[in-house]
Amino acid sequence: MKRSLLLACGVLTLLASSRASADVKMPAIFASHMVVQRDMPLTIWGWADADESVSVSFADKTATAKADAKGRWKVSLPKFEANAKGQTMTVKGNNTVELKDVLVGEVWIGSGQSNMEWSVASSTKPKETIAAANHPTIRILHVKKVQANSPAKDVQLDRAWSVCTPKTIPNFSAVLYHFGLRLQKELDVPVGLINSSWGGSPIEPWTVEEKGSGGMHNAMIAPLQPVALRGIIWYQGESNMSEGMGYHTKTEKLVKGWRKTFGRDDLPFYFVQIAPWSKYGASLPNLWEAQTASLKIPHTGMAVVTDLVDNIDDIHPQNKVDVGNRLALWALAKTYGKKDLVYSGPLYKSMKVDEGKIRLSFAHVGGGLKSRDGKALAQFEIAGDDGKFVAAEAVIDGKEVVVSAKSVEKPTQARFGWSNVANPNLSNKEGLPASPFRTKGWKGGTGE
Repeated sequence: MKRSLLLACGVLTLLASSRASADVKMPAIFASHMVVQRDMPLTIWGWADADESVSVSFADKTATAKADAKGRWKVSLPKFEANAKGQTMTVKGNNTVELKDVLVGEVWIGSGQSNMEWSVASSTKPKETIAAANHPTIRILHVKKVQANSPAKDVQLDRAWSVCTPKTIPNFSAVLYHFGLRLQKELDVPVGLINSSWGGSPIEPWTVEEKGSGGMHNAMIAPLQPVALRGIIWYQGESNMSEGMGYHTKTEKLVKGWRKTFGRDDLPFYFVQIAPWSKYGASLPNLWEAQTASLKIPHTGMAVVTDLVDNIDDIHPQNKVDVGNRLALWALAKTYGKKDLVYSGPLYKSMKVDEGKIRLSFAHVGGGLKSRDGKALAQFEIAGDDGKFVAAEAVIDGKEVVVSAKSVEKPTQARFGWSNVANPNLSNKEGLPASPFRTKGWKGGTGE
């Protein structure tokens, strides 16, 4: 009797195990309350038993597939228009999974190091920001900080998809939140925000197939594909401070790799030019030049933040509201086609010597150039062939800035904000600051 009971229990255990193994499953990125990308084919994938038939139904559309020999399946649904009304996605195999309250809108990933990870609760006016964060059509997802030696099967999450509320937003990325909030207000569609960032991380482990690294890309980015998304925002560079133009080369490799990961050569990639900090030393302007050079990469944009530093001894400026908004301006203009929108501050374009003075021309002058604080233009310098820079008088002349110094009769070069503690005051009339630059050997781009 005892032996028969043991045998029966064994059979039941095997049956239960068999049933469990047959359960159709999906990656962690697919869950209730998520946002799926509008106006793009919707790819859904997962795992089941080998040869198991799987169907996915959403918004009156259904697609079916059969799992391969390794139990992997993938279906593609047609494009959907934006929809702020929660719908149910039903996935059927040997079992049924229902994902509820799914919205259709815009999906963006935010990545980088600590200034991207920096939370709403640690940023400007946290109490007011958190109290106002009731946004039912903004959904947030937080990827866990892990690494992997090869591309992982699935992401690990700190928090699954959540509706944006005062309870869910405090520990979420402030830059990504304010970026998404601006998009939601301007576009009036749901927005899904995926935070996949890691404080202190250099660019290398985020890069595809970087020798000896790539661990963060493998664990925190690669498993998200082939999900449909609109683009990427990026805030990183502090940990690569000393590399100068080498950082531009690494950024090119990063962007190329991520675009390959998500199967889109035109995937938007908008980044922040890192803020001044007292402990960077003389290396910072060279990194700024490398970041500006990355504007030559198609479908990129750069938010300048030299004016947002409240404490030059703090590597984490508190004002993340304007950082997110400035990234959103690039997206609204370049990705969403908003016309007549000034989306960048002045970026150096060219120079010419004119009777002992240098005339500087800029892209993105908007409604005109101005001093943002009403004082004389500051932190312009000029030099002659000897390369000895002195402070210059700078005045606005139409769309140009004219710089001169009595001690330099034959100027050959100029520079602006060329210091790790730069706080220059040149901007356009829309209030967006000019990026630091030097004229001699300049390798930057303009993002036009």
